[in-house]
Amino acid sequence: MNPLYDAIFRGMAPLAKNAVQASLDEGKSPQDIIDESMIPAMEAIGKEFEAGRVFVPNLLLSARAMKTALDILKPLMLAEQTTTLGTVVIGTVKGDLHDIGKNLVASMLEGRGFKVVNLGTDVSKERFIEAAKENNADIIAMSALLTTTMDYMKEVVDAVKADGLPVKTMIGGAPVTAEFASSIGADGFSTNANEAVEVAKRLLS
Repeated sequence: MNPLYDAIFRGMAPLAKNAVQASLDEGKSPQDIIDESMIPAMEAIGKEFEAGRVFVPNLLLSARAMKTALDILKPLMLAEQTTTLGTVVIGTVKGDLHDIGKNLVASMLEGRGFKVVNLGTDVSKERFIEAAKENNADIIAMSALLTTTMDYMKEVVDAVKADGLPVKTMIGGAPVTAEFASSIGADGFSTNANEAVEVAKRLLS
């Protein structure tokens, strides 16, 4: 029995809040809580979604439960960290309003020690660059769920290079492939939130 895993998988935010506090009271570290319960729960609900056994509302509820738990852990993790792994500016590209996957990636990055600036959805290339400069970002991360909007990622990558901005670019989203990432000159690509963390670490190593 893992009450926190169950609460996130079922999308029960109040139960997730109670369960994460109980885990802390048991002496578990924030990182262990994330690794042992929260990430596996989100991976499991993601697989259920891919298999067609749950739907978008289920993902939304699980993501909300994940955020509720993470909001309790983040201040504790920040207090433990003397430095961050790096700063990531993240957003869904212009013309695209989907943010479930992007928000999950943002939460995962924060949980693993990155500072994350979440720009939301429908983000222009100008806004990506502006935010990267304002926050001394190391990485610009872009998401797209539509084939009609994924081409805008190339505009962002080209704009970053034209500006001479010393940041890495990484992309992700349902229609995005490694071949597409390579074709537009992006530095990194991931298929899921957990992999995105490893890609971000690799880009900054």
